[in-house]
Amino acid sequence: MQKNRSPFRAGRRNALVAASSLAVVVSLALSGCAGSAEEPADDGEVELTFMNQSRGQEAALTQLAEQYTQETGVTVSIDSPGHADYLPKLQARAQSNSMPDVYSSFAATDMAPFYRAGWAMDLTSELDGGWSDNFSPTILELSKFEDGNNLDVPAGTYTVHWETQTYGLLVNPALTDINLDDSPATAEDFIEALSAADAKFSVAASLSPQLIWGLASNWLSDDEIEATFKGESSWESEGWRNAFQVLVDMKDAGVIANDSLPGGQDDNPNVESAFFTQATGAIFDASPGVSVGLRTNPEFEDYFSIGIPVVDGAPLDPRSPGVPGKGAVINPKGDHPEEALAFVKWLTEPEQQSVFAEVGRILPSNPELLASGTVPTQLAGFADGVETMQTMSTTFTTDVKTAIVAEAQRLVLGEADIDEVLANIQAAQDRSA
Repeated sequence: MQKNRSPFRAGRRNALVAASSLAVVVSLALSGCAGSAEEPADDGEVELTFMNQSRGQEAALTQLAEQYTQETGVTVSIDSPGHADYLPKLQARAQSNSMPDVYSSFAATDMAPFYRAGWAMDLTSELDGGWSDNFSPTILELSKFEDGNNLDVPAGTYTVHWETQTYGLLVNPALTDINLDDSPATAEDFIEALSAADAKFSVAASLSPQLIWGLASNWLSDDEIEATFKGESSWESEGWRNAFQVLVDMKDAGVIANDSLPGGQDDNPNVESAFFTQATGAIFDASPGVSVGLRTNPEFEDYFSIGIPVVDGAPLDPRSPGVPGKGAVINPKGDHPEEALAFVKWLTEPEQQSVFAEVGRILPSNPELLASGTVPTQLAGFADGVETMQTMSTTFTTDVKTAIVAEAQRLVLGEADIDEVLANIQAAQDRSA
C-alpha cells in the first residue's frame, strides 16, 4: 500500500476502574432475573433516571434532559456519580434490583455482564425500523453482538451512541513548537520535535493497549490484529514487536514525562489534567478527552489533535482503534421502558447530537454531522480517523489487556526488554484460551 505522508495520517474508552469480573458475573446472575424493586408511580406522571458516566457530557445531557421535560412533560433526572464510581454504583444498583431507566454505555467487556443478566433492551428491531439512519454504519457494526461472540452476550444490539470515539494525539503548540499546518510526518519526526523543544509526551498505562494497538496497524491488517486478539496469531510477531519499539524509542529519547507511564485508578484523568493545565506538551488520548478538556480548562483552546502516527518504513497506513463512544442503554425491566426508549431515540436525533457536539465537543456519530466540516479544530484529527478506523468483532481479553498495561510500564521503566514483554503478553493470551 502506498503510504500517505500527510501529518500523522489519522487512523481508530478511556479505560476506567472496573469491579472484579467474577464478582460482577455472580452478582448480576443472582439479581438479573428479578424485577426492579422500585414501585411504579401511582400518579400517572413519568419520571426517568439517566445514570451518566461521563463528566464531559454532563452539561449537554442536563441541558437536553431539561429541554425534553419541557417539551414532553416527562421528567428526566441525571445522576452523575463520577468517573471512578460509575461502574461500582451501577453494579450496586443491579445487585439491589434498582437499576436506572437509562444508563451510559461503556466498554463492551465491562457492560457484558449487565447485558447477559437482562438489564439491557435489545434494540435490533427498532434500528431495523429506521432508527439506524441516525448513525454511521461503522458505529452500528461496532455496537452489534454477533452469534458466538467471545463475551457470551446473546446476539443483538443493546446500546446506541451519539458519539464516535477514535484515538490519537493531543498537541500543545506552545510547549512543543509543533504546529498543525506543519506537523511532523512520522513518529520519528514527532519524537525528534519533542526532544528539540524539551517537551514531554504522556500516555496513561490504562491506554497503553490502545496506543500499541494503533501503532501496530502500521504493519498489521485488521484481520491480522483480530486474529491476535482471538489467539490465532502470536503476540510475538514483528508487527507487535515494532509497535512496542516506538515506545522504547520515546523512552530512549527522554520524551516520556517522568520517564514512566502513570498508573492507578485515575491515570488517564491525571494525564488529561496535566495536558489541559499545560504541564505536558502532548498526550495519547481518545476523542472524548476534548470534552474533558472543555470542562477542565475551558479557556485553553490552543491545541489540536492528530491521528495514529505513521512509522517510517512501515508498509501500511495506520488506522485508529475505534469504538462507539458516549451513548445509552435502556433498562427493559424499569417502570417505564417505552418512555425511556422514546427519550433515547430523541437524544440520538441529529438536532440533539448537534447539542452534544457544540456544548460538549463530542464527536458525533450521525454521518451527516460528521461530513458537515463543522467539527472544531480540537476534534479534527480524531474526526479524520473515522473513515478508516478499525472495525472488528473482538478485542483484548481482560488478561491480555492487564498484561499489556503492566508490561508497557515495565518496558518504559527499563525493567524488561521487548522479548520479555511479548512473551508475557502471549502467556496471558494462552491463559485466556
